[in-house]
Amino acid sequence: MIIQIAAISENNVLGKDGDLIWHIPEDLKRFKKITLGNPMIMGRKTFESFPSPLPGRLHIVLSSQNQRNTENVIWVQNLEEALEIAKSKNKDIFIIGGGKVFEQTLSITDRLEITRVHETFEGDAFFPEIKEKDWELIDSKAGSDKKYKITYNTYLNKQNSKS
Repeated sequence: MIIQIAAISENNVLGKDGDLIWHIPEDLKRFKKITLGNPMIMGRKTFESFPSPLPGRLHIVLSSQNQRNTENVIWVQNLEEALEIAKSKNKDIFIIGGGKVFEQTLSITDRLEITRVHETFEGDAFFPEIKEKDWELIDSKAGSDKKYKITYNTYLNKQNSKS
């Protein structure tokens, strides 16, 4: 299963200047729990936003720049190669950003795990629009944060649904 996981604002902002705008500890714990042990596909800027590779996960990084692979980090130049590597692991595949990677993979994604931050922000990275005709909301739970009102939403792709 291909799953996109992201925290987005009411106006679909993902981040600004290569980083998240908010810091929500509960959401970070949820991200870790959901992605642990699975391959993650991301763009270079998303990877570079981490202080170091996240433990317990394979990072497959899309970049036009040649980089040296290291433990748990594989650099690829196209999405097809990234998906081939991820599928070889026989686990769920997580798409974790950024905006261009989310947009490129939306049509092949089976499930969305979206943390909705109920505010609007200025940003330069955006999540694609979640269209009701394409996505079915199957679960929605209020989250807890001191600063922001958040909701955890799970969507299934109506076209790719295997039910």
